[in-house]
Amino acid sequence: MTATPGRAGRREWIGLAVLLLPTLVLTMDMGVLFFAVPYISTTLAPSGTQQLWIMDMYSFLLAGLLITMGSLGDRIGRRRLLMIGATGFIGASLLAAWADSAGQLIAARALLGAAGATVMPSTLALIRTMFHDPRQRQVALGAWGGVLTAGATLGPVAGGLLLDHFWWGSAFLLAVPVMALVLLTAPALLPEYRATARTGPAGRFDVPGAALSMAAVLPLVYGVKTLAVDGWSPLPALAVPTGLLLAAAFVWRQRTAANPLIDLSLFRIRTFSGAISVNTLAMFAMMGFTLFTSQYLQLVKGMSPLTASLWSLVPSVGVGAAVGIGSALAGRVRPAVLMGGGFLVGAAGFALMTRVGAHSPLALVLTAAGVLAAGTVGTMTMTAEMVVSAAPVEQTGAASATSETAVELGSSLGIALLGAVGAAVYRHRLDGALPTGVGGEAARTAQDTLGGAVSVAAHLPGKLGTDLLETARTAFTDGLHLAAVVGAVFALGAALLAHRLLGHLPAATPAPEPDPEPVAA
Repeated sequence: MTATPGRAGRREWIGLAVLLLPTLVLTMDMGVLFFAVPYISTTLAPSGTQQLWIMDMYSFLLAGLLITMGSLGDRIGRRRLLMIGATGFIGASLLAAWADSAGQLIAARALLGAAGATVMPSTLALIRTMFHDPRQRQVALGAWGGVLTAGATLGPVAGGLLLDHFWWGSAFLLAVPVMALVLLTAPALLPEYRATARTGPAGRFDVPGAALSMAAVLPLVYGVKTLAVDGWSPLPALAVPTGLLLAAAFVWRQRTAANPLIDLSLFRIRTFSGAISVNTLAMFAMMGFTLFTSQYLQLVKGMSPLTASLWSLVPSVGVGAAVGIGSALAGRVRPAVLMGGGFLVGAAGFALMTRVGAHSPLALVLTAAGVLAAGTVGTMTMTAEMVVSAAPVEQTGAASATSETAVELGSSLGIALLGAVGAAVYRHRLDGALPTGVGGEAARTAQDTLGGAVSVAAHLPGKLGTDLLETARTAFTDGLHLAAVVGAVFALGAALLAHRLLGHLPAATPAPEPDPEPVAA
């Protein structure tokens, strides 16, 4: 079966399945090490700083190189870049699986991030190339967005299951057969597309712009993530303004370069800029609160990491329902209304979170997390379609990468801000409220984080340990409540922003666009 003019056929839908597989693996790889840290610590004996880099190097390089690789794919060919990235991911996964020192593992994680940055924008841009009918493209992008969410959820679970049976390096081998399948099937199922002198930015690659892009994103992501996890310290605090200054230099470079990585005039398109803004706020709200949910299940409810990760799959039912409902209504309801409604649902989830206490039934926190995720993730599938539709087809790779970079920054800022709010309340509530008998270094550890309080309580006798746990868990839920209020405010603001920036878009699905002119491989 071949596609009719303007519509995708069997080959394109099978090709979509090929594109979804590496997308799933890439998002799983962000969390697959969550349970492996104790095993890595025992085997490789990394320092505290090395352990931080082992966990974060992947996402740092991924975020820093997305715009560069998206623009490169527009020039050399999106399928070609996808296959280069898949090859690199296989090699880096093998290096990571058998790393015998912390330095080797950090280097392998960096290579994984660089390879992932070539794959992510290529998948989204190829969907734009393959699906020209807007309704079909919306379904394809909905599937892509659902896989992103599924990968983030399944990564820790898959890592935990593998660690029950194999060594820690096995977590990296998940990607090898998937990427090998991509290499085998991509030439037959995926079209090639690259810009030409007539259709788009085929000029000399902007190397200074690429360097500035990575130099701006890396310190920003590093700064906000480190401040969120470890609190204030001079280096990450300096990294944030440094990243902002370099970002300003990157913008100036893109305005003046003869062949910029991304045409900044795209941001004058209300649909493009509005979709990226709304998507960033959605990730801010959702990922910023994921930190609280995972800690609540493990440290308040006392679940093991694997049990907590399995329970965390329950909210994905609401996400799947939201994606399905959004796709069904997309052709009949204006996007701004759907997005505004999604953010209102997310705000309702935050409101439910304010009712969660230390002794609340598990059903309450899972329901609140499900409602919150359903509202925010439901909007993200729509914004992905807007980004790739608003950008000219020859710039889809760079446009997709810009959107994904904004997602990374939104996630980091959400974790930083909401995490800081929760931590501030926790420390304030415990100031002077610790049980008599908990002092010195133990008091400082307990007042720093809930995890520290749980660790201290495990070494205290009987009632003293129980009292410390009760006090710390109550303080944590107090912080969770204020963070939920802040999250609800952002969700409501996002609903207003969606109405303001995207209210001009009609509900009717536009006519199919003419086929682009792919360049034969």
